[in-house]
Amino acid sequence: MITERVSLWDETAAESEVSTDMLPAETVDLAIVGGGFTGLSTALHAAEAGLSAHVIEAHRIGHGGSGRNVGLVNAGVWLPPTEVRGALGDDRGQAFLRRFGDGPRMVFDLIERHQIRCEAAREGTIHAAHAPSGMRNLEGRYRDWREMGAPVELLDRDAVTVRTGSPAFHGGLLDHRAGTVNPMGYVRGLARAAEAAGAGISTGVRATRLVPEPGLGWRVETTAGTLRARAVVLGTNAYTDALWPGLSRSYTTIRYFQFATEPLGPEASHVLPGRQGVWDTAPVMTSVRRDAAGRLMIGSMGRLIGTVERGLSLRWARKRLERLFPGLGPVRFEAAWDGEIAMTPDHLPRVHQLAEGLYTPIGYNGRGITTGTIFGAAIVGLLTCRDPEALPLPLSDMAAVPTAPLMRRFYALGFAATQVWRSVR
Repeated sequence: MITERVSLWDETAAESEVSTDMLPAETVDLAIVGGGFTGLSTALHAAEAGLSAHVIEAHRIGHGGSGRNVGLVNAGVWLPPTEVRGALGDDRGQAFLRRFGDGPRMVFDLIERHQIRCEAAREGTIHAAHAPSGMRNLEGRYRDWREMGAPVELLDRDAVTVRTGSPAFHGGLLDHRAGTVNPMGYVRGLARAAEAAGAGISTGVRATRLVPEPGLGWRVETTAGTLRARAVVLGTNAYTDALWPGLSRSYTTIRYFQFATEPLGPEASHVLPGRQGVWDTAPVMTSVRRDAAGRLMIGSMGRLIGTVERGLSLRWARKRLERLFPGLGPVRFEAAWDGEIAMTPDHLPRVHQLAEGLYTPIGYNGRGITTGTIFGAAIVGLLTCRDPEALPLPLSDMAAVPTAPLMRRFYALGFAATQVWRSVR
């Protein structure tokens, strides 16, 4: 089994890694490929609904995007509400927005119910305006959410400076529904809860082939043997491989890197004093948050270029912290990592029915914690109630994004150029 460190969250998560089970000899109701937010939410809700479920993870729990996440538990999706309604229609769009707006409550309720130790801070998140144009965008989002009765607050420049400790932002949108977690702690806690509910989990086991067995379900061939299931869910998102032909070409991947400082003392008490997570409105966004030990995590779109000790990304991190928090002074970084995000052309996720009894939620556009948790429960609702309306989105057929390979290269070059520019600016 692969044991290399995934991120700082690997070491700071209070939840332990789960034990690994042998593949069951009997047919299960549901086989789940992928041990991240989606797969483990699916397993937990399936077991609680009385279904036999087994998770197959090629590496360790949280090895993919779940363990490399920023840890922001945000409401909604990438798009503002007006654009969601425009894409989905008024009725479907409104229902989608309400369900995803309620996503943080679902996450924090699971954390409370299963006593998941993940540094949960339900203090909101701040979408910060990087420029006057960003503030105009936030004003529109604020009006949309307020019309729906959401507890959001528009912050002027002075208010956002107090909330963040940074004079660099032109304002912000504080969403009181949201919060932060240690994402590795959360995903390991979901695994513990799923096991306690009766689900099986096999780590270090890669699914290599899916074979339909008419009238019976699926045969899942793995590196540890064969698992038979009446239905299969692929919960691999941006870490999808060639298991199902063409699936990895149905979205565009981008990378996101992060740096974590050592725990900071009183000199950093003015930085995010309420522990709200922050991300800005810039086209190449920056995120910043702090953990329970007082570390600051800062990140942006693009791959990690270099290491925590040297290289372009380190220069970027130093410069960005210096610009955002000029009174902070020099800091020392103790960890750096990156991960993959699956982006769709319209910035909305998908739920594909790939074949009879084979489903995949995919394309989370950087909202993995809430989206994976919601879709896991929704897929179980579909399987138990046989009602497609149980899903936040209609089932769709998989479609390739023809420009995906080109866009991956384009984004990679653009993000690297931004690192260069901001490391000297």
